[in-house]
Formats: sequence, structure tokens, C-alpha cells
Amino acid sequence: MTFFRRLFSVWCVVGLFVVMQTGWSVARADQIVSVEPVVRNGQLYIDADVDIYVDPELRQAAEKGMPLYFTADLEIVADRWWWFDKVLANEHQTFRLSYNVLTRQWRVGAGDLTLPEATFEDALAYVKHIRGWAVAPADAFDTGKEYRGRLRLRLDTSRLPRPFRIDSFNSSAWSIVTPWKDFLFSISPQTPDPS
Repeated sequence: MTFFRRLFSVWCVVGLFVVMQTGWSVARADQIVSVEPVVRNGQLYIDADVDIYVDPELRQAAEKGMPLYFTADLEIVADRWWWFDKVLANEHQTFRLSYNVLTRQWRVGAGDLTLPEATFEDALAYVKHIRGWAVAPADAFDTGKEYRGRLRLRLDTSRLPRPFRIDSFNSSAWSIVTPWKDFLFSISPQTPDPS
């Protein structure tokens, strides 16, 4: 019996050594945790929470001044029994996460808005908690009808400098992508303001 225990221990040590030497990533759970469509001021907004793991190799590259781009992809469709589904929204939002080596300050932004952050985790939290993403006018949706949507978040390697794009194909650290998260929603009739 002790022979088998020793053999098992040796196999565990060898397996751990192989994982450490080859850089294989241990099971990552990149996923969209929640998606919440919200209507405000005649616009459909998306709030979402994402769980992603950023490898230390990727963080070190960012600390040396290379910006990281994370892109959220969203699709919303209406079912049609007589033809293909009607696409009501096909939107993309890119977040730029960068570090200024001289000022030692992180910056994160989407579009024209850029915010300073104290730490890498604070900047990444802005990417992990998407809030107030305007995706379509509310009048594009019929009230009471059910719509299907799906959302994912990915590290956009197409925006990296060319040498890093090549490296991203060879390393699992650069392959951050969540599976598509499906969600259903309907638009409620809006109650008029009491003013």
C-alpha cells in the first residue's frame, strides 16, 4: 500500500513541476456573473459583473507601460418564427487599462472618459463591473415582449503592439475570454413622472 502512495506522490510532484515549467494555466473561471438590462431616460443600459483572472505575466507587461484593451461584445435579438431572428443591438465597448511609469498611476477608460486609479485592482474593477452602458433606444423594443441577449468580455489582442500580438498566440496568459452569457429580458411600460 505504501508503494502506491509513494508512486502517487511522485506523480503529483512531477505533474506540478510540468505545470510550472510549461506555463499551463490552472483552470481559470473567466465568466460573466450577471447581466442586468435597465431602462432609464428612454435608453436601454446594460449593467454587468464579470469574473476574470489576469495572469502575473500580463500584469507585468502592463506595469511596463503596455496598455491592455478589454472589449465587451453584446448582441440582442428578437425571435421571429417566419424568418431569421431580428438583430436589435450588436454593440462593442472597449476599456483601455494603462499604467504611467513616470507618475506611477493607473488609468482606465472607455471612449473619451478616462479615470485615474491608485492600483491595478482598482482599474481592473472598472472593467469587471460594467455600469451604465447605453446600447439602444428603449423605443426599439416592444413593451411586454421577451428579448434574448448575450454578452462576453475578452482581452482584445488585436489592439496590442505587433510583437505582443505574436506572443499572445503562444501564451495562455494572453487568452482572456469569457463564454457568452445568455440572458432574457422584457421592457415594462414606463410610468409617467408625477411632476
